[in-house]
Amino acid sequence: MKDLTQLMQQAQAMQQKLQDAQAKMAETTAEGSSGGGLVSVALKGAGEITAIKIDDSLLTPGEGEILADLIVAAHADAKRKLDEVNAALMREAAGPMAGMNIPGMPKLF
Repeated sequence: MKDLTQLMQQAQAMQQKLQDAQAKMAETTAEGSSGGGLVSVALKGAGEITAIKIDDSLLTPGEGEILADLIVAAHADAKRKLDEVNAALMREAAGPMAGMNIPGMPKLF
């Protein structure tokens, strides 16, 4: 019975770590850029855009399509960085359980 109690305590500790990691993920930010820094996008949490910076040189007639492409590329760069940070937070929180496939439990990485 001691083993079961210890296992339950470990599960509760892991659950708390995962909740803490999710809270950190919600506040995590990342910035991506494109066009050699002409466009940058800041993301927070699961990918919410918090800021877009556009170099004035792109705000000329006929540059709309280029600007749109640069915004999309900057967003993709920021999202990739944000996903990497969030994945690291979850792996850290999961500890030795990371990568395990336990029936009934979500896969943690």
